[in-house]
Amino acid sequence: MEGITEGVNNLNIMDSSASNNNNKKNRIQVSNTKKPLFFYVNLAKRYMQQYNEVELSALGMAIATVVTIAEILKNNGLAVEKKIMTSTIDMREESGGRPVQKAKIEILLGKSEKFDELMAAAAAEDALENEEQS
Repeated sequence: MEGITEGVNNLNIMDSSASNNNNKKNRIQVSNTKKPLFFYVNLAKRYMQQYNEVELSALGMAIATVVTIAEILKNNGLAVEKKIMTSTIDMREESGGRPVQKAKIEILLGKSEKFDELMAAAAAEDALENEEQS
């Protein structure tokens, strides 16, 4: 019993997110089935306000959704593309099944120079619309 207690006392617990890299806070893992497209667009805007950049990540069929989100943000002048990474990962469809390769994409977007200005204009427009409706 003493050996177990000693082992527990000497146990070092490391936060995997801290050791992995701190960008995980601003990562959005996109699914093309769970949420509507503009949920992710608006979430990406909030993450850019908070962290100055956002990483969009997707597997398989959701890759098209990630690319669309990135293009919407870029075409509206809110984001600039910093980095695009593609890879394949091995996944098991069910336990004991054979591994299947899935495509993966990660797009790192940063704030554009006009980001804050455009967001302030959009907020003012929303406030005006809300005033008219009341």
